[in-house]
Amino acid sequence: MILSEMLASALRMGVPVLLAALGAIFSERSGVVNIGLEGMMVVGSFWGAFGSYVSGPGPGVLMAVAAGATLALLHAVVCVTFRVNQVVSGVALNILAYGVTRFASISLFKMATTSPHVDRFTAIDVPVLSEMPLLGPIFGGLSPVVILALVLVPVTNWVIQRTVFGLRLRSVGENPLGADTLGLNVPPLRFAGVLLSGMLAGLAGAYLAIEHTGMYVEGMTQGKGFIALAATIFGNWSPAGVMWASLLFGFAESLSFRVVEGSVVPYQFIKMIPYVLTLGVLSGVVRKVTPPAASGVPYERGG
Repeated sequence: MILSEMLASALRMGVPVLLAALGAIFSERSGVVNIGLEGMMVVGSFWGAFGSYVSGPGPGVLMAVAAGATLALLHAVVCVTFRVNQVVSGVALNILAYGVTRFASISLFKMATTSPHVDRFTAIDVPVLSEMPLLGPIFGGLSPVVILALVLVPVTNWVIQRTVFGLRLRSVGENPLGADTLGLNVPPLRFAGVLLSGMLAGLAGAYLAIEHTGMYVEGMTQGKGFIALAATIFGNWSPAGVMWASLLFGFAESLSFRVVEGSVVPYQFIKMIPYVLTLGVLSGVVRKVTPPAASGVPYERGG
């Protein structure tokens, strides 16, 4: 039973990483590195909480997705149109997101770091599976966002591998000059990849605020946007790979909460487990993966 509860906890904690990592696949497959995922999750968490507080969880999710897309649009304009260094742009967006959300929190909630409690979605029990003794904790009381995240894994794989859009997206991420020579318009495809990553990162932030904690708390993303980037590399830029990587990071976070209970080890060291795991995983696999050839490389026609 303890293992079932830990797996259920790992699934719920891995969902925000999974959503942001799926978004990173779209962005990096188009050739744009999105270091700003963390900031897009931050604005998603705030506007998700605000929308849910004002109108309910559904509008909250829509506002979070729009907020993430807005920040992603800024990243795309800076990186694709003006060919600014993508890492520098992402870092700047992360800083901007923290400042904007604090200002908005003070303006709208009259509190700098938290919001009031917000409404959540009605939990869903998966028929049959939720009634089984060992699987019940995993498939009972699921958030609709958790189910959506799992459905998005095969959908993302289908879009990337089986559709014309996915083929063109991969083309501009592997060889933008070759794609341009064949008649593809590189900038709009890269814009689309970055916007999709922002929308999914915003959804990840909304999940944290609405479903995970039931309120907005400053710093609640706790670096999950960066962990999502690590999951993308660990998963070799494939949806199935990032799903297993996200569940691994979710399990590490779940384990850290379990170990804290009654542990003689200081709390701060236990909380380091997911981040130490991130460094360990990347140091072990980074040489064995194959990123998109033109990821992080600006493209200019005739340049």
